[in-house]
Amino acid sequence: MNITEVCIKKPVFAWMLMAATITFGLVAAQRIGISQFPDVDYPVISIGVTWEGASPEAVESDVIEPLEEAVMQVEGVKSITSSARQSSGSITVELDLDRDVDLSLQDVQAKVSQAQRRLPEDIDPPVVSKSNPEDQPIMTVGVSGPFSPQYLSDFARYQLKEMLQTVPGVGEVSIFSSLERNVRIWVDAAKLDARGLTVADVLEALRREHVELPAGRIEAEGREINVRVMGEALEMETLRHLVVREAEGAPVYLSDVGLVEDGFEDERRLSRVNGEPAQGLGIKKQRGANAVAVAQGVREKMAQIQRDAPEGLEVSVNFDSTQFIEESVHEIEFELLLACILTALVCWAFLGSLSSTFNVILAIPMSLLGTVAVIYFLGFTLNTFTLLGLSLAVGIVVDDAIMVMENIFRHAEEGADRVRAAREGTHEITFAALAATLAVVAIFLPVIFMKGIIGKFFLQFGVTLCVAVLLSYVEAITLAPARCAQLLKTGREGRGRVGLAVDRAFEWLERRYGGVLARALRHPWWVLGGAVVLLAVSGLAFKSLSSEFVPSQDQSRLMVRMQTPVGSTLAETNRLFQKAEAFVLGRPEVARLYAVVGGGGGVSSVNGGMLNITLVPPDQRMSQAEFQQVLRKELNSYPGLRAVVMDLSQSGFTASRGFPVEFSVRGSDWERLIEASTQIREKLQASGKVVDVDSDYQIGMPELRITPDRARAADLGVSMESVGSTLNSLVGGVRVGKYSTGGRRIDVRMRLLKDQRSRPEDVSLLKVRTGSGALVPLSSLVTQEERPALQAITRRDRERAISIFANVAPGATQQEAMDTVERLARELPGGTRVVFGGSSVAFQESISSLLFALVLGILVAYMVLASQFNSFLHPVTVLTILPLSIAGAAFAMAATGTTLNIFSMIGLLLLMGIVKKNSIILVDYALLQREQGADATEAMLRAGPVRLRPILMTTLATMMAAVPAALALGAGSETRAPMSVAVLGGLSLSTVLSLLVVPAFYVVADRVKTRLGRRFGGSSGDAPVAEGDKPGLAGP
Repeated sequence: MNITEVCIKKPVFAWMLMAATITFGLVAAQRIGISQFPDVDYPVISIGVTWEGASPEAVESDVIEPLEEAVMQVEGVKSITSSARQSSGSITVELDLDRDVDLSLQDVQAKVSQAQRRLPEDIDPPVVSKSNPEDQPIMTVGVSGPFSPQYLSDFARYQLKEMLQTVPGVGEVSIFSSLERNVRIWVDAAKLDARGLTVADVLEALRREHVELPAGRIEAEGREINVRVMGEALEMETLRHLVVREAEGAPVYLSDVGLVEDGFEDERRLSRVNGEPAQGLGIKKQRGANAVAVAQGVREKMAQIQRDAPEGLEVSVNFDSTQFIEESVHEIEFELLLACILTALVCWAFLGSLSSTFNVILAIPMSLLGTVAVIYFLGFTLNTFTLLGLSLAVGIVVDDAIMVMENIFRHAEEGADRVRAAREGTHEITFAALAATLAVVAIFLPVIFMKGIIGKFFLQFGVTLCVAVLLSYVEAITLAPARCAQLLKTGREGRGRVGLAVDRAFEWLERRYGGVLARALRHPWWVLGGAVVLLAVSGLAFKSLSSEFVPSQDQSRLMVRMQTPVGSTLAETNRLFQKAEAFVLGRPEVARLYAVVGGGGGVSSVNGGMLNITLVPPDQRMSQAEFQQVLRKELNSYPGLRAVVMDLSQSGFTASRGFPVEFSVRGSDWERLIEASTQIREKLQASGKVVDVDSDYQIGMPELRITPDRARAADLGVSMESVGSTLNSLVGGVRVGKYSTGGRRIDVRMRLLKDQRSRPEDVSLLKVRTGSGALVPLSSLVTQEERPALQAITRRDRERAISIFANVAPGATQQEAMDTVERLARELPGGTRVVFGGSSVAFQESISSLLFALVLGILVAYMVLASQFNSFLHPVTVLTILPLSIAGAAFAMAATGTTLNIFSMIGLLLLMGIVKKNSIILVDYALLQREQGADATEAMLRAGPVRLRPILMTTLATMMAAVPAALALGAGSETRAPMSVAVLGGLSLSTVLSLLVVPAFYVVADRVKTRLGRRFGGSSGDAPVAEGDKPGLAGP
């Protein structure tokens, strides 16, 4: 007894099986995570090193190169990116996606430890850590109001941050612009000089008088007591009255030589919300957490904090990436519901019976909710790719139910009772449905061999679709016949006017189609010739398609990176930013603006920053692409300001910045690299194919080089350490201790008064103590020279490199931009070369990977069909429809202006799986007729009209499921529409042609086979099937 028999005889078991599947699916749907893209652990490892005082050249040769050599020995290294800066260096190691990042981290740490003995002795130990580029804040929040900067900073750091970290799913909460509270000692060089003191005296006094030290322990009477000397000043006034030194018999206090105040660290970054000062925090979600739920939890927590906050203090969301995710998910859910409705209407229109339609439509919740349960247990999330799979599966999962239902219905109309019709109808179609299902699965099976991030994304799409299709097959051969055995109205019993009208319409259509098919099969070579001509024309349409990695989306949010000339002060950068902010806030398209000034060009750089812009809904403004053009034109017109607009919808697909055009100019000579990168950058900008051309190379900041006269210093008894310590303490500033206040420990920092270090000549006026105790100015010991310094040396894969990034210009395509880069690369001077990276490489890899998956998928599908039909020839007949479907997709994409991107490629891949169903239905029934003695032509003349209704039903059901996405309505539609357009175009043309081309090929193949059989003495036509063989099988 097979499973179909069990379900027919035990209908309660069938209903409980469906109820259990739906129940588990509903529970999984409530618990599954939601994200824009699949959670991918990028195996990226970072190495940070600090070498105080070393130049970028020294860091590169003595630190970076030995570490790179060691790390390259780790298995699975994909690329290495390094940067050598003044006093520091960093290495980013990207490994293959299939590598376990924790194991790789251990390997890298081991190699770094081995290489450490080759590094300079005075270098700080290298810090090795995991670094996932995808772990970006999902939202930024801020606190603002008419309060002091100290209060806002403390509230953000010690209250808001700690409370937000208690929200379920929240990972790291980072402070963007909050200034840490410090005790500041502003030394007055004139007062030091007047009292015969140096900065060394102040440093020594603080180390001597402001200190807390452990002093061992006391062991007495069976207990231990720790001893600690509490020598730190506990009050600001006490700190001010620390004695620096005796001068002329009187003590010199710290307040006598400087200003001591409760303040902040040096201000190197500012932030504003809609032009008002604010403190900002970034919130990251935990891995696998529901981003939308986390953001909702943060909003609820912030509402609670707002209720308890002092009057006037505003706690607000500055930037929220989950808003688009939520809108996109809701839009797909709506399209899913609309697809179900349209599919139901198609089924009702073809079946003419509400009970039959209801029976078919029950396959949708059974299959989709069952799929949600499976992908939940697989650790997937509801993201763009899994939801696309579910949305497109709506039209596919009813295919098997339609095939079974239509066959059962036909048996019932021929006079069989409900139980017999269900049993025989299902048994007859089981193998055809299985072949069709496995043919779809076979196309997506090779996806597991795809490499890179696209392989990870496609895997979730393919698994989702395959699970849905397999569950639909199980539902079709178990639950559908069980329901039919109970509920189906046999024959024309109870048929209403709609049902009778449908029957008459199909009887007429079948007669008309039968006549056309008969004429086509009299001249099959003409039919095949016409198909070949159509394919040739479609090739021209395919070549005309523009190509890109991913289409840009209107997410109502964007980011602008802005820079002022190197060497600009924070005040000058802030002035230009305020001008830009005023323009942005004056635009009606802008809902909110969060600006960060400082930190744009490196850790300590103040000549750059970001504008995070949230736009009003799309129906209230121009398109985001048009607004980006407005920003580019306006902001880049301000003297001294350079703006680069970043399309955030392009990020998340690679471990790099996310620009559509990314490449590096590589070579060994740094000066030649600078020349070559400048040349290609200028020509690329002038080509008109790209905008927002940016680079990671910057002219170094002006540097004041102090060179001591060693002979003169030796004569006076002044050490190099004394000179360096004086400059570092007074000009740079140093941390000289800790201070306890309010239960917290804050830094005590010392630095020269601002007006005494505002000019280069101020440095030479500082004084040091000689061996004899006299004070001499540095001008008598040193010479100084101002010159531009090399800010950083960047490397890619152990070569010096300068990376260049760009967005595609309006009206151009990513492929055109990349072709332009390749053309300009051929004009570069010798010793330099161009290497693509980031999205550019991912684009090229995705095309080759998809072609590989497509070819392998077709091969696997052939194997499955050959096994099912027990024939080497009939699978070829089935697969003849594939080129015609590609032709239909090409015509549709060309007509609608759809680009060839990874989403339209998904549509093509999906097309390869589903269009074969029509051919399988035709060939399977034709083989059944051959068993009854019909020749090839007669078999197809019988198969065509009989299978016309299920072919049209399954095709239109799938097409209707794709229509909502193809309309390109709502958030994220830019990614869904290309796939749906490809599916609709391919299905429409291939379905019409499959009704003629597949029969024609079948007849021609049979004639050729017969002639070859006669010539070589073999059998002619299909070999007879032995009695007892499965229906639908034929000889080779």
